[in-house]
Amino acid sequence: MLTGIQFKEAVISGANNINRRKQMVNDLNVFPVPDGDTGTNMSMTISAAVEALGNMDIDVDTGIDEVSSAVASALLRGARGNSGVILSLLFRGFAKGCRDKKEADGETVAEALSMGVESAYKAVLKPTEGTVLTVSRMAAQAAKEAAKRGANEIEVLEAAFAQGEKTLAETPEMLPILKKAGVVDAGGKGYLVILEGIIEYLKSGVGIEAGETPEFTEDGVADPEVLSEDEITFTYCTEFIVGKAEGNNKDPELLRGYLRTIGDSIVVVDDDEIIKVHVHTDHPGKAFEEALTYGMLEKTKVENMRLQFRQRKSGGSKAQKTEEGKGKTEPAEPVNDFGIVAVAAGEGLASVFSDLGCDNVVFGGQTMNPSTQDILAACMATPAKVVYVLPNNKNIIMAAEQAIPLAEDRRIVVIPTKTIPQGVSSALAFDASMPEEEITRAMTEAAGSVRTGQITFAARDSDFDGQEIREGQILALCESKLAFTDTDVNAAARKLVCKLADDGSRFITIFFGEDVSEEQADELASDVREELPDAEVTCVSGGQPIYHYIISVE
Repeated sequence: MLTGIQFKEAVISGANNINRRKQMVNDLNVFPVPDGDTGTNMSMTISAAVEALGNMDIDVDTGIDEVSSAVASALLRGARGNSGVILSLLFRGFAKGCRDKKEADGETVAEALSMGVESAYKAVLKPTEGTVLTVSRMAAQAAKEAAKRGANEIEVLEAAFAQGEKTLAETPEMLPILKKAGVVDAGGKGYLVILEGIIEYLKSGVGIEAGETPEFTEDGVADPEVLSEDEITFTYCTEFIVGKAEGNNKDPELLRGYLRTIGDSIVVVDDDEIIKVHVHTDHPGKAFEEALTYGMLEKTKVENMRLQFRQRKSGGSKAQKTEEGKGKTEPAEPVNDFGIVAVAAGEGLASVFSDLGCDNVVFGGQTMNPSTQDILAACMATPAKVVYVLPNNKNIIMAAEQAIPLAEDRRIVVIPTKTIPQGVSSALAFDASMPEEEITRAMTEAAGSVRTGQITFAARDSDFDGQEIREGQILALCESKLAFTDTDVNAAARKLVCKLADDGSRFITIFFGEDVSEEQADELASDVREELPDAEVTCVSGGQPIYHYIISVE
């Protein structure tokens, strides 16, 4: 019989397994743009459950109903991306199957797996076969057949896993896009990796341990929370921004050299007006003193990594980090009739949405999908009875929709914007003086009236839509579909704008990313004005990662 405490350890083992192998799952993503985040999203989603379990008092008397319910709740709030949302729904259905059960036998586990599949299929508007939905469905069917034969809970899960692997191998035959790329479905693989970790614990009594390879933050430095304390050489994770003093021409490389004498994990990013620094050190004060010789400190953060590690080991929650652009997170009374929350990556894009009247901007986008909890927190911090959410990415829409039933004192309405230009157009259409139904209709229609182009790069070699793609090539996306490849960023962007525009195009907005200089963007805007003299061309610093340019044509 599967007990509550066993289920807890099994889930942790499954979470560790996906965390270890998430990059392998990421690499299965078909489209060669750098959005291979299925493994990352599933890992971060189930990690929310691990954190919740660490905060629970679970002993031999705790039933599987209570533990599975806590896991399902945490997964729902922590769900990131479509793959994470589907994973949360699979566990939510499983928890329903374990309701009022102290322990689960083979029959209960099989039924719970089937209820998980039912929950997932109900939530997906147009289920696509050949994905994690198919893998989990066939696995659940095999589990029920095993249960009918009298199999115990472990044997039932083993039968599910075996059938899941067979089905996964067949996914390329179900989805031609997988066959062309020569891969199996990433979400289905991630699900089986988690199931494999669960079975490993139940069979051996020893779960899969947390990975030995340090994870990395977006700054490219090791995350102390996945290290052992012995591996933490320096105590304080120190980050700061220095505003360069006028006339100070001191070389930032000298700062980098000094930091090497007092710490490690050093990142020094030299910009025109600021220097951004990350260092692990035992002497944050010395780092600040040296930095002051370059200018004024604008932002500082110091975290005790040893204390963080001990809190994590003892089951405490990790320190909360705030990201600029996430907006307010404290709950607010819903005093206004309407409000807006948008999702965007990049300070420039966040400013655009703020200027358009959005109450809060959640930091996220491609490769950085915010969780349901992140979106819910932003909605709760918006002082409105009805909060409109603009996901601005097709992989964030489901996570946003999961926040709807979690808001108790206000209503959340998700406008299914798939791109930043759709979100901007939708925000422009917002008019608080109109009735709710008219606002919803106007924002939805506005999102559909804009065409979107994106310039990014190939994250890996691929054969996509009959085109042979090489890692590093410039990719031009028209409405999120590959239009053509190029070797020059601006040449590709100019060509893409002309492809998107027609005789009726009047407004063209070019959002340039963090890897594009203002001079490059101005040059592109000038070229576009020559090509399309009747259109009004605006160039905006979006600061977004991944995409060199995001182009809006109306």
